Amino acid sequence: MRAAPDDALLAGFAVGDPDAAAAFIRRHQAKVCGLARAIVSDAVLAEDVAQEAFLRAWRHAPTYDPRRGTVATWLLTITRNLAIDTVRMRRACPVGPEALAALGEVATGPCPSALAETQVEIDRVRVALAGLSEGQRRALLLATLFGRTAKEISEAEGIPLGTAKTRVRSGLLKLRDTLDPQRDGGGG
Repeated sequence: MRAAPDDALLAGFAVGDPDAAAAFIRRHQAKVCGLARAIVSDAVLAEDVAQEAFLRAWRHAPTYDPRRGTVATWLLTITRNLAIDTVRMRRACPVGPEALAALGEVATGPCPSALAETQVEIDRVRVALAGLSEGQRRALLLATLFGRTAKEISEAEGIPLGTAKTRVRSGLLKLRDTLDPQRDGGGG
């Protein structure tokens, strides 16, 4: 089963073949869980999203069309949509279309080379985010991904309003300098 193509594993998964189901889940589990965790930012919730993604893949396997993309792309699209829906349901503050579009860029790239380029950029951003202090990273992610205001960040983190503003601004400046080293180091 390990050498079977994704299409065959999906077909076996759809008809309830336990070996095909196990092989299919093992093959895609890390990617599905990783994508879910990247979007929902909660390991336990990501596991729930991943489980639901595999359940939907099993239910909707007959609708898979190989002309529209690979099995992996199809499964990750299901995962992305579930994760975004989960974030929407759990968040009191709406997110702008730009943030949602950014979440979907990886799974909806037009071709493998575009996906690879996008992944390189995502890796650069992850490395840059890792270079921030914990406080800067949390404040910046709350502001940019979740659309929180400085006041909301201040209340959520239990810090003064000025500190929240400083963390967001200094985090943005440090990210800009890290991601675009040719840029003039001055603010503005």
